[in-house]
Amino acid sequence: MWNESNQNGTHGALLVAGTTSDAGKSAVVAGLCRWLRRRGVKVAPFKAQNMSLNSVVTPDGAEIGRAQAMQAAACEIEPTAAMNPVLLKPGSDRSSQVVVRGRAIGEADATTYHDYRARLRDVAVESLAELRRDHEVVICEGAGSPAEINLRAGDIANMGLARAAGLPTVVVGDIDRGGVFAALYGTQALLDPEDQAHIAGYIINKFRGAPELLAPGLDMLRGHTGRPVLGVLPWLNGLWLDAEDSLALSADRGPTQPPAGAESLRVAVVRLPRISNFTDIDALSVEPGVDVRFVTAPHELDGADLVVLPGTRATVADLDWLHERGLAAALRRRAAERRPILGICGGYQMLARHIDDTVESRRGGRDGLALLPTTVAFQHEKILGRPLGSAYDHPVRGYEIHHGLTTVHDAPGTDSEPFLDGCRQGAVFGTTWHGALENDAFRRAFLTDVAGRATRSFVPAPTTDFAAARAARLDALGDLVEHNLDTDAVWRLIEQGAPSGLPTIGPHA
Repeated sequence: MWNESNQNGTHGALLVAGTTSDAGKSAVVAGLCRWLRRRGVKVAPFKAQNMSLNSVVTPDGAEIGRAQAMQAAACEIEPTAAMNPVLLKPGSDRSSQVVVRGRAIGEADATTYHDYRARLRDVAVESLAELRRDHEVVICEGAGSPAEINLRAGDIANMGLARAAGLPTVVVGDIDRGGVFAALYGTQALLDPEDQAHIAGYIINKFRGAPELLAPGLDMLRGHTGRPVLGVLPWLNGLWLDAEDSLALSADRGPTQPPAGAESLRVAVVRLPRISNFTDIDALSVEPGVDVRFVTAPHELDGADLVVLPGTRATVADLDWLHERGLAAALRRRAAERRPILGICGGYQMLARHIDDTVESRRGGRDGLALLPTTVAFQHEKILGRPLGSAYDHPVRGYEIHHGLTTVHDAPGTDSEPFLDGCRQGAVFGTTWHGALENDAFRRAFLTDVAGRATRSFVPAPTTDFAAARAARLDALGDLVEHNLDTDAVWRLIEQGAPSGLPTIGPHA
């Protein structure tokens, strides 16, 4: 049953909600997980329902949100389907693919989603209970904002989850955008009294400035709400790794580190309208001397040594967008000039001679960019895997998530050859594998090949370790929590739940 009386599991838990998307919920959850793990606590992350186009495949073959896999790494455990039991992958402004416990079960829009609601609620509660049985603490991440009152009746990720599982809740606000006090107060004030009873405190995120100037506002917020601000997290550069929201594509990634060789390498990533798994580019961004930019116009490709066509949730629709923007013609000119292009998953599919899609777009057959000797046929069953292979004489691990089945055809008289599970022809490379660039030796060899084709005197740094860069980021998040939050108060919430007698504010007071 889905009701307030269900206190699923006997171990501690906390819900981290936010005033908006990209307020920093994912980072705060990861930081809390890292802090607890360093204290010796057996901890796990959880997000009941996630809407994201960045996903991964778990060791047991399930598809979940990328952020939950990152948070699992902060806990030093493998990700599982229970950590993100419901994943919505938008294919348009009106519909999303519904993934339940790691498997796609269909498409839903605002109307048909109601048909899934009861089932998804039960799955969310059961998954959280499973994690709470197996771990000492579960840190839950909300979705969007709990104050989306038009969606409250069907909510399974914010206060609906808090009431069902008896979760104390903290609300994160992004002060960098301004209006954080109004956002925190207003978020709570719009909730009904039963929801407000679970709100136990606030966290202010992304603060840049003098703390003493903030202090009067913190006191006033506590006076108006009866809840404390549990901490103010300062702005921290370098938090774009493993980002979940496409809003993060606009984040400042900081200056490019100096190259190990004589020249830098310039990479242009096409920012497709339905871009997915753009985290594939993270490993390029940490390479010294590699300057990564997301682009949307043909002239922005001109100075690039490598152009990346990333994954997409809507291959045919985004291929149309390439034509409309003039990018398709620019890519063809680039290929004719034998200047490097890398297509990953949906981007690889676009490079094919022909695409037959009766699944995602339901538009049947159409021409691709014809830059690789391949054809693509979409299948209803999604392919999920964690393949292992090799390229440039180095082992490569990746993961794949796609409906399109790509066939490589013989190309007599060309220099085409295998590339991971895909192929290369001329300076055009294609693969369905996500995460391949996270393999350090392979990445260095690939960039060396690209630099040679681009006649660029670029040398990859010999010691760049992407896994270590990710671990360092998680440690930085743990430090952020440990040094800036009232961790004693956070621990009391985890152990004891929200205090009784908290006041109701706003129109319900």
